[in-house]
Amino acid sequence: MSKREEPIKSKPLSGSFSDLARITGIEEEELRRWAKGGLLERVEASSPPIYRFENYERFLPNKKHTQADQPRVVSFFSGCGGLDLGFENAGFELGYANDFFLDACLSYSENIGPIDPRPIQKVKVQDTGVANVLLAGFPCQPFSNAGARRGVSDPRGTLFWETLKFVDELNPEIVVFENVRGLLSMKNPDGNHLIDAIELEVQRRGYEVGHRLINTSDYGVPQNRYRVIIVGIRTDLGKGPFNFDSIARELPESVGDIISKPVSPNDPNNEHWQLSPQAVDLIKYIPEGGSWKSVPYDQLPERLKRIRDNMKRYHSPNFFRRFGRNEIMGTITAAATPENSGILHPIEARRYTVREVARFQTFPETYSFKGKSIAAKYKQIGNAVPPEFARRLAVALREHVGF
Repeated sequence: MSKREEPIKSKPLSGSFSDLARITGIEEEELRRWAKGGLLERVEASSPPIYRFENYERFLPNKKHTQADQPRVVSFFSGCGGLDLGFENAGFELGYANDFFLDACLSYSENIGPIDPRPIQKVKVQDTGVANVLLAGFPCQPFSNAGARRGVSDPRGTLFWETLKFVDELNPEIVVFENVRGLLSMKNPDGNHLIDAIELEVQRRGYEVGHRLINTSDYGVPQNRYRVIIVGIRTDLGKGPFNFDSIARELPESVGDIISKPVSPNDPNNEHWQLSPQAVDLIKYIPEGGSWKSVPYDQLPERLKRIRDNMKRYHSPNFFRRFGRNEIMGTITAAATPENSGILHPIEARRYTVREVARFQTFPETYSFKGKSIAAKYKQIGNAVPPEFARRLAVALREHVGF
């Protein structure tokens, strides 16, 4: 059972969008989006139609925040819960979570607890409660420092600035940002690196900040997954900057270790997204540990022939990678496409199942992934932070600050 603050359960709500908006305080337009995403069920085709809002406490901000027994986490861009789960497993109290991706919200609410599905721009500080730790994996978009300070809206940087708003208002002891490897090479319109601008903004708010490009396979995650972790420790604590070398390391399991584990016959996530007929034709030429380079030239589709003809121009891509059982898995991606990810099973003509990719991400066997489509399940898993790495990070942070 999650330690997250659970609201008192009530009977389901029913009514038109206007009725539900009046009862919940959520805008009609937002409720319509929730209905399309499966959070509300249409029960009567009247005019206006009637919708049933089951388990609505899972998706409405809980204004009655309780005093946490353990350091309390406020999380944005929470996804299906990988980062949050790791912090919970390290003994932190999960107080508030937010994400716009409704399929991920369904999974989060099923496995961890309440999550606010509204856009971050709609969230107020009274919705979140106090934060000892603020977590966020905001999209890495360039932004204008000067424009933001003048109050000029830069749509490419809105989500980062919205996140900083909560750093300002909540003043947590610890701030953790997670992002993709490409963040380190991105530049702002002024020519400066985006990572430097991010760290500067957090420093200005009273934090000692550092970042590290990490490969999660160094921390017991059976996957070569590179991510940038940014950590800010509030300066007035006198603890100094976070030491990334304090995160406990461990060798990972191989592909063979992961796929050899039995799967429960009742596991609803023991399902895989069917490959296209073209992909099925190609992979019969690809051996375990191989890639599209094993496919005879005359069997390639025209677009791949053009790339094969000029590999240097296309930077020698390695499509249709089929990691062998003795290898460490490559990065689990949100797209789950065989062209640019290692989603192909080493010896069977299929993608990995949802449960198998969840294992490569270190989600527990009991974690249930929800969504309107199987592609949505792959997407939320591919976007997640591996919970085991998150747990090790959280343990090191807790020891550093002395919670």
